[in-house]
Amino acid sequence: MNHDSIIASGLRTVRVQTESVSGLNQFINEDFVAAVQQINACLGRVVITGIGKSAIIAQKIVATFNSTGTPALFMHAADAIHGDLGMIREADVVMVISKSGDSPEIKVLLPLLKGFGNKIIGMGGNTASYLANNCHIYINTTVAQEACPNNLAPTSSTTAQMVMGDALAVCLMELKDFKSADFARYHPGGALGKKLYLRVADILSANKPIVKSEASLKDVIVVITKNRLGAAVVMDDHHQILGIITDGDIRRIAERENAFIVLKAKDVMSLNPKSIEADALAAEAFELMRTHHINQLLVTDNGAYAGIIHIQELIREGII
Repeated sequence: MNHDSIIASGLRTVRVQTESVSGLNQFINEDFVAAVQQINACLGRVVITGIGKSAIIAQKIVATFNSTGTPALFMHAADAIHGDLGMIREADVVMVISKSGDSPEIKVLLPLLKGFGNKIIGMGGNTASYLANNCHIYINTTVAQEACPNNLAPTSSTTAQMVMGDALAVCLMELKDFKSADFARYHPGGALGKKLYLRVADILSANKPIVKSEASLKDVIVVITKNRLGAAVVMDDHHQILGIITDGDIRRIAERENAFIVLKAKDVMSLNPKSIEADALAAEAFELMRTHHINQLLVTDNGAYAGIIHIQELIREGII
């Protein structure tokens, strides 16, 4: 294949898959509603099973359900008839995914599932299949064609299954009023988790650089250098915040004033410094810094000075 042929093939694949996903609109119907309601009312778990590529899609849907508040388990259709049926409990709902709905494993499995008495939701692309005729609710994911040039390899059909699984998950999230705080409980690891649960207080430096308004600029520089946060807070004798001085403020003063070293802290400080409460999310601190083009934020705890947070701390924690 030459350059143009590769581009054409890639574009055709995207087009066919896009059309397949668009075609799912007609299947967001009463059966879809019934499936969402059945899962939402489930007192157990959603056990999702399949064979071949559908089994891989089943695993993805299980992962999405679990991370968004709907307990789910994956059960491979082939393993189910060799002992894994033992994972199914009376209160569980079982979802069976199969494009054809007529795979030998599916035909063996369905009567066993029906014997257990669990509600069965089917998902596939053949409304005349054994699966469609032997489940309680059938979600149609029929596609006009596979993106495969031979119309054989599961491509558009598996994409349709995955999108429909996501549609189920999102509806269930909304029914359960699943919020960001809930999401954070299930995603404590990695950068995503930190953005959802890490608070300013968790990464706030123990250093609290403070200078008085009458402090010399030399003393201010010493405090900033010692605390390594790029700034110092100016406070009065009653522990009230008057302003903030950053190392950038000092550099700018040095460019303008030949005798800058004789200045006092009150002559250099910026009034009304940007601040954030210690219990705010670290991600919110980054948004404030980004919006105001600054590298430090003054941190308060119920209005009292608690320290300074520097953008480098957010970088180290993977917030940025």
